[in-house]
Amino acid sequence: MTTPRSSPAFAKWLVAAPPMLFLLAFFLLPALIMVAASFRQPGEFGGLAPLLLPDGRHSVNMEAYGFFFSDTVYARIFLRSFGVALSTTLLCLLMAYPLAWLIARSPKGRRDFLVLLVILPFAANFLIRIYAWIILLGPLNLLYSSTAVIAGMVYVHLPFMVLPLYTNLEKHDPALLEAAQDLGANAWTRFWRITFPLSLPGVWSGSALVFIPVLGMFAIPELLGGTGDILIGNLIKEQFLDNRDWPLGATLSILLTMMVLTLAAIAAWAGKTRRELI
Repeated sequence: MTTPRSSPAFAKWLVAAPPMLFLLAFFLLPALIMVAASFRQPGEFGGLAPLLLPDGRHSVNMEAYGFFFSDTVYARIFLRSFGVALSTTLLCLLMAYPLAWLIARSPKGRRDFLVLLVILPFAANFLIRIYAWIILLGPLNLLYSSTAVIAGMVYVHLPFMVLPLYTNLEKHDPALLEAAQDLGANAWTRFWRITFPLSLPGVWSGSALVFIPVLGMFAIPELLGGTGDILIGNLIKEQFLDNRDWPLGATLSILLTMMVLTLAAIAAWAGKTRRELI
């Protein structure tokens, strides 16, 4: 007889409970706190005002949202952030695809070593690597510019594009390309009709792993960019740490999260539709 503690359903819940509790405690709960903070009023000396003000009024309002939508500077910063994230993603894809294909087509004995070389930069501290770019770009007069920001973004996030693409390309059956070659397809046709469509799951995964972190990145623009290269991540950081306007910072964070989730849903839908068509 199967007891409740030995049932498959109980075992699944037992395995799933720790990560679910972790997500609830460190993702959902902080997100709800940010939502609540976005509807509050900033305190006199920063932070959040008391829920009940001395005159008896409550501090719940939508002033932060109204302030955001009333000033076009925030829209421009959002658009600039999306432009930087999109440019970084496209450059990473163009650089990572041939590298991932080369690793996937290398002899099996060399693949692990080549993958190790891709992830080797992670062994060094993030800030040390960025300061190395400051030393490299300084003599070229490229420091504190949009070019420096894009270069730093691509350098940091390139491995996140290479690894999903390599994982996908390694699983492709070479017999498909051989069959297409036997039918008269040249190398370019074989790539666009077979290799690239089959690699789209890796493209979508790598693009998400690059685009989303770049969208909220603030360290690289702050160290490599100029005053005109402020991105949404820098703006959120300034509201919380410098201006101490927590409601506006929370509002910017919530709007950014909603936009990211919307883009992720669109990407998932596009990837699913593409797979169905194939």
